[in-house]
Amino acid sequence: MTPETNAQSGIEKLMFILEKSGKNYDLEKIQQAYEYAAELHEGQFRVSGEAYISHPVAVAEIVASLGLDTDSICAALLHDTVEDCAERVNLDDIKHRFGDTVMLLVDGLTKLVHLHYADKEEESMENLRKMLLAMSKDIRVIFIKLCDRLHNMRTLDAKPENKRRMTALETMNVYAPLAHRLGMQRIKHELENLSLSYLDPIGYNEVYNDIEKKFGINRNFIEKARAQISDKLTEYNIHFQLEGRVKSVYSIYRKMYNQNKSFDEIYDFYALRIIVDTELECYTALGIIHDMFRSMPGRFKDYISMPKPNMYRSLHTTVIGRDGIPFEVQIRTWEMHHVAEYGIAAHWKYKSGETSSADIDQKLAWVANLVETEQDTRDPDEFLGALKIDIFQDETYVFTPKGDVIALPQGSTIIDFAYNIHSEIGNKMIGGKINGMIVPIDRVLQNGEIVEIITSGTSRGPSRDWLKVVRTTEAKNKIRQWFKKEKRAENIVVGKTEIDRELRHYGVSFTEAQRTEVLENLAHRLGLHEMDDLYNTIGYGGLSVAKIAGKLRDEFDRVVVPVQEAELPTDVSQVQLAAKPKTPHGSVIVDGLDGCSVKFAKCCSPLPGDKLIAFVTKGFGISIHKADCPNIQQKQLSGEDPTRFKAAEWAEGAANGANNRTFEAVLHITAVDTFTLIAEITSALAEMRVSILQMNSQKKNEGEVNITITVGCKNLEHLYSIVSKMRSIRDVVNVIRG
Repeated sequence: MTPETNAQSGIEKLMFILEKSGKNYDLEKIQQAYEYAAELHEGQFRVSGEAYISHPVAVAEIVASLGLDTDSICAALLHDTVEDCAERVNLDDIKHRFGDTVMLLVDGLTKLVHLHYADKEEESMENLRKMLLAMSKDIRVIFIKLCDRLHNMRTLDAKPENKRRMTALETMNVYAPLAHRLGMQRIKHELENLSLSYLDPIGYNEVYNDIEKKFGINRNFIEKARAQISDKLTEYNIHFQLEGRVKSVYSIYRKMYNQNKSFDEIYDFYALRIIVDTELECYTALGIIHDMFRSMPGRFKDYISMPKPNMYRSLHTTVIGRDGIPFEVQIRTWEMHHVAEYGIAAHWKYKSGETSSADIDQKLAWVANLVETEQDTRDPDEFLGALKIDIFQDETYVFTPKGDVIALPQGSTIIDFAYNIHSEIGNKMIGGKINGMIVPIDRVLQNGEIVEIITSGTSRGPSRDWLKVVRTTEAKNKIRQWFKKEKRAENIVVGKTEIDRELRHYGVSFTEAQRTEVLENLAHRLGLHEMDDLYNTIGYGGLSVAKIAGKLRDEFDRVVVPVQEAELPTDVSQVQLAAKPKTPHGSVIVDGLDGCSVKFAKCCSPLPGDKLIAFVTKGFGISIHKADCPNIQQKQLSGEDPTRFKAAEWAEGAANGANNRTFEAVLHITAVDTFTLIAEITSALAEMRVSILQMNSQKKNEGEVNITITVGCKNLEHLYSIVSKMRSIRDVVNVIRG
């Protein structure tokens, strides 16, 4: 069957599903969207060799399974056209053919591919921010995007390994948690399992095989429990459906990893789900279960009276069967079940799209709030970190004095609680009470506590120190917004001081005009209008100097260094005066001079005991290399100015570690990829009291992995003992110095 034939059978299957759904779809419009997308994608193929149109058709089929409307299915079919066929179609064309709604959905799904970004992180952040903004206006954007990501994960095998890992990591960090936050558990579980299978295939297979083995042994137990419960519920005239399930591979893997448990210690491995007609029957069924089996203390959760923020409602209890095997029982109504499986999308699937707009807006208030609080964040790491806290963390439930339930991420403080209530409450806060007792404002909240905020009569404003205490991004951004609005002059002074401190580290003189040019260019790169805006943003905490240090150095190199190179000193004594010391005096002797200002090259990471050579760099002082460093040898062979190479040796006492200085050393480890490998390596280094500065791993081939570790090391002899220790680990094949 040709790729084109596969695509044609795909659209025929989709149209058949839509016709049989009983919903009032505009089939003609959907057919037109398919034909237009097929025309635009003609001649394009996926990495697997399939016709590209097969992907949007598959996405549209998943969208249809959620019960979404005609415009959503059309947008799913067209979602890649503007991005991948830009020379033939634009958003105006989509709007003209299919209307405003389809155009807006496609726009929300289209990446910002035509803009210039400084790096991949910034591009990823801006695309995610755009998607969240579109999602806050129309939630169907994220529904379609999740379906798009789900199909990409199902077909990820065709991609090269580095792309598979990158996509799986993004899915695990962003899309699976978004599905969870929207209550779409069915999609969430599949995304998590698929991601884990690519990120840790060995761990995934071990857990999967353990599940199969354990389920095979105890299959009769779960069937016996089902029969007992069915008989009892029938005796009480309760209309029900009873389902048995085993926890997903990822959920078990996560519990084993986070709670340091063995597979046998997972108590809710088995679960039975009872679906009844009414809420009253949920509690009746709970009483029956507790009468039949012994409940485990602390394992009962009532998500009906206190729903999760993603609208999940159900009763959970863990009991012990007569065979001594624990299992979980979930009890819910059909409506609760639909919401648990499809989340907010259940409003389209089970109410024919006629749900109250205000009702959905209320449930999605967190999306608009997230977009609002993240709009001043320009740091990709902070942006993703904020998402992890606001969307992905487990919640703590506390009460207001009036009995209202407030859900906050775990680890939240009284300050977070105050800003969750209202900005003015936070800005006027002078203290807080928990269960009627005054407590410090940095006190972490616990489930079930009653929290009361003590305020002053005027808006005295927050403290900058609060930014180090608060947990939620909402609180951080409201504090920053207060300083941004009320303390601009003070922020500019703080920001200028921090920038000047960073520039002093360069140890190179420059004019005020050069400084202004560097900072104006940096401000424009960051999307700010002028230098004072840069100072202000740093001052109120919207940016940290550490995060923009690379971009600042880039601009400095571009503006200042070319001017300095013409006057570059090559005499060692001159360099010593021009450059700020990078290491303690006495470590290295250069050209017979002790106490020179030097830095150690990252390319070869010399250690006391290595033979050395010094190289005068352009604008940044003296760089110390190993004598046999390939980079130095390359420079010598390429005809580099010989006056830039200087004799160097370790000062007395450096080689035996007498000055207690720690240097960086890089190790490349080849090992068998096992579940415990990383733990064994880190434990061995901890036993030797060796600090790990950086660690990266990459799968080499089936069953083997390459690990690169940067460690703190005293000298060459110390390095040899570390290498010997690493080679003694059972699964390590080889260790070489970087």
